[in-house]
Amino acid sequence: MRNHDELVEAARRHVLLHFAENEDIAEQPKIFVRGEGMYLWDDEGNKYLDTFASLLTTVCGHHRPEIHAAVQKQMEQLEFFPSYHDCYTLPAIELSEKLAEVMPGDLSVSFIVCGGSEANESAMKMARQYFWETGQRARTKILAKRWSYTGATMGTMSATGIPWFWETFTPRLPGYKFFNPEWHYHRELGLDEADAAKVALKDLTALVEFEGPESLAAIIMDPVSGSNTGYWVPTAEFMHGVRDLCDKHGILLIFDEVQVGFGKTGKWFCCDHWDVVPDIITVGKGFGGGYLPIAAAVTTPQVADVFGKPGSEFRHGFTFGGHTTACAAALENIAIIERENLVENAEQMGRYLREKLEDLYKYPIVGHVRGIGLVLALELLEDRATWKKLEPEGKIGSWVRDRCYELGMILRNNEDILVFAPSLTITREEVDLMVGLTEQALSEACEKFGKT
Repeated sequence: MRNHDELVEAARRHVLLHFAENEDIAEQPKIFVRGEGMYLWDDEGNKYLDTFASLLTTVCGHHRPEIHAAVQKQMEQLEFFPSYHDCYTLPAIELSEKLAEVMPGDLSVSFIVCGGSEANESAMKMARQYFWETGQRARTKILAKRWSYTGATMGTMSATGIPWFWETFTPRLPGYKFFNPEWHYHRELGLDEADAAKVALKDLTALVEFEGPESLAAIIMDPVSGSNTGYWVPTAEFMHGVRDLCDKHGILLIFDEVQVGFGKTGKWFCCDHWDVVPDIITVGKGFGGGYLPIAAAVTTPQVADVFGKPGSEFRHGFTFGGHTTACAAALENIAIIERENLVENAEQMGRYLREKLEDLYKYPIVGHVRGIGLVLALELLEDRATWKKLEPEGKIGSWVRDRCYELGMILRNNEDILVFAPSLTITREEVDLMVGLTEQALSEACEKFGKT
C-alpha cells in the first residue's frame, strides 16, 4: 500500500472533495480506511471516536454484519434494476411498505432516491405538479426559512436560506421566498425564544398573504434547524401554527427530516414531538445507515393519487432512484433500529449527553447548549448574557475541533458552533469519553486564548 504522503498527493491531484476546506486540506488531510461501531481508523493506524456519525449517516455504527449480509444476499439475486416505467423490484416494494409502517400519520407512498438533496428536489417538484394536475397551475412558489439548508441541487440551493451555499451560483431559480426562522439566532431581533417563534409565525402568515395563497405550492422547512446553525428547537405553537396556516390556504407542507429523522431526536421522526404531520416528508442520511446512498420523499395517498391516472404520471426520476441493493441495506438498517430499541436509546443518551454538555457552562466561552435527543450543539460566545460573538469568528471553534482530532475524536464545528450527533448506539461510557475530550480541548482553548 502507498504511504500516507503518496496517497495525499494523489488525492490532491485527482479528487475534488465535497464542500472542501482548502486550508485544512493543505495542513492536515485525513484518509480513513476502517470503521467499527463509533470508531474510525486512518491509513496511519490512528483511532478516532466519531461524534458526528459520518455526517449523521451511520446511526447503527460502522461494520454491521447484518447489513453486510443483506447487501451480499441481494447482490447474489439482483444487484440493480431501475425503478422505472412499469418495473418494480422486491426490496423497493418492501422498503416502501416498511416506511408506511413507521411514518407518522398517513404518509405511506414513497419516491426513493439517492440522497437528501434529491429527496427535497423531488418533494418540491411533487408539490408543483400536484397543483398542475389539480388545475391550480398558478401555484408554483415555494416558501422556505432563512438560515436553513435544503440541498445542493439548483432547485434545493434556491430554497436554501444560507447565502454561502448559493452566492457563487447566482442567479438562483425564481419562485422561492423566505421567512424568518422561529429561533432567535444571536438575538438578532432582540427576542427570546417564545417571542421569536410568535414573530416568525406572523412573518410567515404575512408572507403568505402578500404573495397570495393562490400562488403558493408548498412550505419546505426543517422541524429542527440543521447542523449549520446548531439544532434550534421550535415551540409547539409555531409547529401547529404552520400546519394550520397550510390547511387554511391549501398549501402543501414539506418537512425536511434528512438530518433529524430515524431516531436522531429520540423519536422515530422529529415531527412526532409535536404530533404535526406534513403532506410530504423527506428522509436520508441515517435512513440507510450510511451503507449505500439512499433517501426518499414520502407523501400521502391524497397527494400521490393525482399521479395515478394515464397522462398524470409524476414526471421525475433518476437512473439509480430506488436502487435495489440500497433498499435492501436500508431495510436491514431499520430492522436494527427496531431490534435494538435505538430510538429509545437516543432519547435516554440524549438527555444524559445534554446534562454533561451543560456542565461545561463552567467555562466562560461556553455560551449556549441546545438541541433535542442526539442532535445537540454547544455554541461558543464571548458573552453568553448578550450573545456577543467571539472574534474572529470560528478561530476558537476550529482550534477546539483540531485539538479534538489530536486527542482522537472527530468533532464537527460550524465556526464557533460545536455540533454533536453520534450514532444511536452510543453508550454512557462513550458519552463520558466524548464530553471528556471536548472539555479537555475547551480548557486548553480558554488558556491559550486568554478566556479564563
